[in-house]
Amino acid sequence: MTSQDSSKNSPLERPKLQKFLADAGLCSRRMGESWIQDEKVTVNGKTARLGERVSPLEDIVKVSGKVVRAQMPKTVTLAVNKPKGYTCSNSDEFADRLIFELLPRRLLQTRLFCAGRLDVESEGLVIITNDGKLAHKLTHPSQQVRKKYQVEIKEALASEHLPLMIQGIEDQGEFLRIDEIKAKGKSPIGETRLDVILGHGKKREIRRVFGHFRYQIKKLRRVSVGGLHLNKIPLGSFRELNEKEIDLLFPR
Repeated sequence: MTSQDSSKNSPLERPKLQKFLADAGLCSRRMGESWIQDEKVTVNGKTARLGERVSPLEDIVKVSGKVVRAQMPKTVTLAVNKPKGYTCSNSDEFADRLIFELLPRRLLQTRLFCAGRLDVESEGLVIITNDGKLAHKLTHPSQQVRKKYQVEIKEALASEHLPLMIQGIEDQGEFLRIDEIKAKGKSPIGETRLDVILGHGKKREIRRVFGHFRYQIKKLRRVSVGGLHLNKIPLGSFRELNEKEIDLLFPR
């Protein structure tokens, strides 16, 4: 499946029909459902079904014979400094707090989602957007977007473990590895505060690699994605990114 096909088939790109009608400013979602049930709505010439998903850019939707034009939401991309204890999800019945609770209500009028996640125990830079193509590009392994983390471990890094972390390990059927491990101004050997760089990123990869060698992580903080740095965004705050800053996510 190509990236274009993946984006096309994503629920984020194909809203339910009643939501599409509401977003177009014609009615509420509930009224849209009534119109669909009353067979007033067609999609590409066929009577619509309740819950059906549509592509705003490709499908022809009509209500009582009149074409409905999509109103595309403004693209929003945010850099959020996530605190520990917040889950990177739109909904999670087991989460105490969600990252979207850090945003004002005005920004939640459009469907935002995380373009790459941080686990609940970690903090730092998370990109939130409503741009499906941007999110796909940021998270696709082929892009190799480098991310930098500040990691503090309880015991100093041993010399024999550094090359093994770079070479990679097998964990629960997955191959995991660290691209680079650095310390400020000198070798990371014997240090407890490290800079870790990944050009990929599987679920809890840093924690799993360090845990494999029995290191306990005291703190894990993501400080950059591509060429975009956390800079002076306070913990628990955010700022909207402009086009130049979004370009920094994919340094050439």
